[in-house]
Amino acid sequence: MIARRTLDSLRSQRWYAADDMRAFAHRQRTQQMGMRREEFMGKPVVAILNTWSDMSPCHAHLRERAEAVKRGVWQAGGYPVELPALSVGEVMVKPTTMLYRNFLAMEAEELLRSHPVDGAVLLGGCDKSTPGLLMGAISMDVPVIYCPAGPMSNGQWRGVKTGAGTHTKKYWDEYRAGRLSAQDWVDLESRMTRSAGTCNTMGTASTMTSIVDAMGLTLFGASSIPAVDSGHARMASACGERIVQMIWEDVRPSTILSRETFVNGLVAYMAMGGSTNAAVHLVAMARRAGVDLTLDDMAAVSARIPVLANLFPSGDYLMEDFWFAGGLPALLKKLEAHLDLSRPTVEGRTLGEALAEAPCWNDDVIRDLADPAVPLERGRTLAVLRGNLAPDGAVMKTSAASPKFLRHEGRALVFDDPGAMKAAIDDPDLDVDESTVLVLRNAGPVGAPGMPEWGNLPIPKKLLVAGVRDMVRICDGRMSGTHYGTCVLHVSPEAAVGGPLGLLRTGDVVVLDVPAGRLDMKVDEAELARRRAEWTPTAYRYDRSFAALYQRHVSQAHEGCDFDFLAAGPAVPEPPIY
Repeated sequence: MIARRTLDSLRSQRWYAADDMRAFAHRQRTQQMGMRREEFMGKPVVAILNTWSDMSPCHAHLRERAEAVKRGVWQAGGYPVELPALSVGEVMVKPTTMLYRNFLAMEAEELLRSHPVDGAVLLGGCDKSTPGLLMGAISMDVPVIYCPAGPMSNGQWRGVKTGAGTHTKKYWDEYRAGRLSAQDWVDLESRMTRSAGTCNTMGTASTMTSIVDAMGLTLFGASSIPAVDSGHARMASACGERIVQMIWEDVRPSTILSRETFVNGLVAYMAMGGSTNAAVHLVAMARRAGVDLTLDDMAAVSARIPVLANLFPSGDYLMEDFWFAGGLPALLKKLEAHLDLSRPTVEGRTLGEALAEAPCWNDDVIRDLADPAVPLERGRTLAVLRGNLAPDGAVMKTSAASPKFLRHEGRALVFDDPGAMKAAIDDPDLDVDESTVLVLRNAGPVGAPGMPEWGNLPIPKKLLVAGVRDMVRICDGRMSGTHYGTCVLHVSPEAAVGGPLGLLRTGDVVVLDVPAGRLDMKVDEAELARRRAEWTPTAYRYDRSFAALYQRHVSQAHEGCDFDFLAAGPAVPEPPIY
C-alpha cells in the first residue's frame, strides 16, 4: 500500500496554515481573487506552468488545455493555479529558442520554489519547452507530470503528404532551383500546417515528448495524441487528476529518474529516428538528475536499436498516422526486450504494467525489429564522430543522410557567419561542386550565441539547378529535427572558444568516415599549431543582457549546454517566510 502524506507535510501549508500575520495575508490575498476559503484551504496546490503564447502556434491551444487540467485538479480535490512561463516556440524566436532553454529551466525552477506549490502540471511541447520545463522541475524535485502539446494534424499539398519543416526545406530547394513557381510557393505556405500543435514529423518536439513519455514522466502514450484531437483535452484533464494523487503519494522526479530510465528513453529515441537535438537535451536533463549520460552511451544504444517508426524525415508517414497506428505504446511494445520494464512511472505503475496492452494497428507505420524502417546497415538515428576537427565529439543522423557520403573526402568551403554564407551561396561563380564540404562555424553555444539551427546549410543554387540535393555539411550549431541530409552537427569544442573547427580554412581537405566514427582535416600538426598561435575569436561577445550571462556560463554541446551554476550542486533551501 502506498503511504499517503499528511496535509501538514505539504509545502503550501507553510504559506497558508500558520496563525500569524503573514499567513493571514496569504489567505486574504487569495480570497481577494474571488476564491472562497473552502476552495483552497486544506488542499494541495497544483501549479500549471503554461507556455502558451500568441507567437507560438505549437502552443496555441494550451490556454484551453490549462482549463482542462484545472477540471481534473478540482475533481481530485486540489487547488489549481496557472502560472505563465516563457514560451520558447520555434520559428518566431531569434536567434534561437535554444538560447532561452536555460532561461525557461531557471524560470520553471524558481516559479515552483517561490510559490506555495505542492506539485505541477507542465504544459509544453515545442522543442525546447520539454527539456527546459523538466530541467527546472528535476532540480526543484516536487511532484510533476508533463502534459505534451501534441503534434499538428497531417498536411497534404496537391495529393502529396507534407510534413512541417521537412517539406518546407524540400520545396524551398525546388523553388530555388526553378521547379516551383512563385504562386506554388504562396499556395504551399497556407496548406502545410493545418492546426495548432507541434511539427507533425519526428522533429525535435515529438522526439523529446516521446522520450519523456518512455521515461514515465507523462501519462502513458500522451505524447502521441494529436493536439486538436478531443482525446487530448481528456488527457489534460487526467493529468490534473493524477497530479493531486502524486502529491499525496510524494511521487517526485527523483523517485522515477535513474540511469535505467534514461536508457529507456534512449531506446525510444533511436527507434523513432529522433532529432539530433535530443543528444544535447538528454545530457542536460540527466545531469540535473545526477545521472552520468554521455554521447557514447547514446551511440551504444543507437548501434543496436534500428529505426522502427516509419516517419518523416527518415520515413514515409506523419505523427497523426503514428497515433492511429498505436502511438508510442505500440512502438515500445515491440521493444520490450530492450527496455527495463521495472521502472516506475507517474501513473503509479511500472513501464511493464503499462505495456501489458499496447496493440499495433499498422505494421508499416510502426515496424517490427525484423523489418525496420531503416536497417542499421543503412543508417542510425545518432552517429557520434571524433577526430582532429571534433575532439569532444560531433553528431549526425545517418538514417536521414545520403549513404554515398558516409565515407567522403572533399575540399572545405568555410563560412564564418550565416550572413556571409547567404550572400555567397547563390553566386553562379562560387567555387563549389558536389564533392565540396560546406562548413559554417561560430554557430555554437557561445559563438551564435545559443547554438541555432543553422546546420542544414543550403545547397548552392548552381548545384540545385544541376540536380544536386545533398552534400556533406559541417557546423558547430544544430539542425532542425524535421530536416534531413548529410549534416555533421554539434562540433565540439566550437570554433568560438578555440575549437579546431576555427582553424579550418577553405581548400583544406576534410575526411568524413562515419563507419570509423571519424571527422578529420588533412592538415599536419605543425601547421595547426601555427594557425592556433595566430587564431583570434571572430564571434561577437555580449557585455550585457541574458546573452552575456549565457556566453559566460554555458557548457559545450557534448556537456548539454546547461549553465555551470545550475547543472550540479547542493539542493537550494526552501524560501524563508517572515
